[in-house]
Amino acid sequence: MNTTPVLQLKGIHKIFPSVHALKGVDFSLRAGEIHALLGENGAGKSTLIKVMTGVYQRDGGDILLEGNPIFPNSTGDAQDLGISTVYQEVNLLPNLTVAQNIYLGREPRRFGLINWKKVNQDAAQLLKGYDLDIDVTLPLSHYSIAVQQLIAIARGVDISAKVLILDEPTASLDADEVQSLFRIMRDLKARGIGIVFVTHFLDQVYAVCDRITILRSAELVGEFVAANLSRTELIGHMLGKELAELGEHKVHTNENCNEALLTLQGLGRNATLSPVDLQVCKGEVVGLAGLLGSGRTELCRLIFGVDKKHTGTVTFNGKAVNFSSPRDAIDAGMGLCPEDRKHDGILGQLSIRENMILARQIKQGWWKFISRKEQEEIANQYVKELSIATSDIEKPIEQLSGGNQQKVILARWLAANPSLLILDEPTRGIDIGAHAEIIRLIRKLCDQGLALVVASSELEELVAFSSKVIVLRDRHKVAELEGSDINPQRIMQAIAAS
Repeated sequence: MNTTPVLQLKGIHKIFPSVHALKGVDFSLRAGEIHALLGENGAGKSTLIKVMTGVYQRDGGDILLEGNPIFPNSTGDAQDLGISTVYQEVNLLPNLTVAQNIYLGREPRRFGLINWKKVNQDAAQLLKGYDLDIDVTLPLSHYSIAVQQLIAIARGVDISAKVLILDEPTASLDADEVQSLFRIMRDLKARGIGIVFVTHFLDQVYAVCDRITILRSAELVGEFVAANLSRTELIGHMLGKELAELGEHKVHTNENCNEALLTLQGLGRNATLSPVDLQVCKGEVVGLAGLLGSGRTELCRLIFGVDKKHTGTVTFNGKAVNFSSPRDAIDAGMGLCPEDRKHDGILGQLSIRENMILARQIKQGWWKFISRKEQEEIANQYVKELSIATSDIEKPIEQLSGGNQQKVILARWLAANPSLLILDEPTRGIDIGAHAEIIRLIRKLCDQGLALVVASSELEELVAFSSKVIVLRDRHKVAELEGSDINPQRIMQAIAAS
């Protein structure tokens, strides 16, 4: 392998008004290698890629391509330089033909007019090099996501690519499609192209990657040779915990669990989550542990009816249920605080009061409207109980800090009086004080008999309140821990086990 970097990023900084998104990050890619870029949510991976490709302009540092400084101001600039990106959601035009997508903006011409015959011939010939013998005159939307991704890769490489960035390309692929993609990646590697591979699946990292760069909290953790880095070490670097540093923690048990409130038997969704069994009792907190992309969020969404299950059964409050929408789950007595509160949780321009009463109003039915007086009583009650920092319940929720927004979402569900509350990363992106308050609230709710399912990448957080921890890896349930087994070391071992 050539050890001379084809692409180097040195001391890259990116600063947004409220966050320092990259803090002096280095990255080095060699020609003819597959280099994994890893890190949990908020680590800085997406920002670094956008700096590489000209979507964002760096606020400090240097970018060198084949030893020469470059200053891409757009994705078009980056492509002209030889840096192409293929995303999980293919960024081509589904209404155009395959051939039109491949040569969009660079169509061969004859006498000043586009030579469509040559466009189609060249596209078909190009794709044969990827073992794709398809009709290039059909719309892109005619083909599967896997085929669309190969088409996007073929287009990117054909634009004289020296660097190919694959951002979560396997997230929607089945096992056979993943292997086909890996074969293409190895072929491109043999042709001397440097590939940046962003993924959450550790098995895939070790199957195809030469080196690994890990980011955490906007900073570089380190660069490693994949063959020399154990899974346990990798996970420790990603989560910021070393096994030797993790001590024993208090054991939590639920001795009053005579009958399960929620029972999952083989609950799964094709290409998203392999079948999972799970029981949750009243007054119990069940933690969901695993790296980003392990299946934690997918399981939460399936339980709550956001996504449709393909396999298994769900029993809730002694009855078999088959939720076709979150509305059904709300009516049954469930609540969900989503992972992405800004996108899926809050309605930014609505007031604190309006955000708080939404779930209760939905459960009660719009024909039984909650009076303004009762709305204000609910809002003021939870502002006080949850110590929400605001001077006015009529303030738009988007003006609150992340921690206070999270408390409002919690209040929304508590006001609906659920039997089961699902919290997906409840403390992500909030300050230390709010973090501690939400942990105390979870313990209090558990003591009051509410059942909770809590997905979190914070191991100490899960250990602090869980009576049972389900460990997920690569969309599979790999362990169920109880009693003295609930400690960070044991959880990390289960995540790392091959």
